[in-house]
Amino acid sequence: VQLQASGGGLVQAGGSLRLSCAVTGSITGIKAMRWYRQAPGKEREWVASILPSGNPNYADSVKGRFSISRDRAKKTVYLQMNSLEPEDTAAYYCNIESVYKGYWGQGTLVTVSS
Repeated sequence: VQLQASGGGLVQAGGSLRLSCAVTGSITGIKAMRWYRQAPGKEREWVASILPSGNPNYADSVKGRFSISRDRAKKTVYLQMNSLEPEDTAAYYCNIESVYKGYWGQGTLVTVSS
């Protein structure tokens, strides 16, 4: 199983990006799909989660600006990021937690210029 994150890049403040996390292989017993981020010199922090039922949850810092979704047929998890701020600059990682183990993508870099 591999998770391939993509969609990062350089954007001006106020702009938008959509991150994708494509799953290669099969994962059973999924408990949650998440996005995390890690800014330079800071610890990795949770950004958003979506349950198999489709229920999303967000960190306060991104609530109202980011939206997490998934496409089961494409085995892909998305993070739509709007109204981006320089503070959102970080490497973004997707994570899928199953009842057996957790899986991580390689990270995609988002840079927001002021």
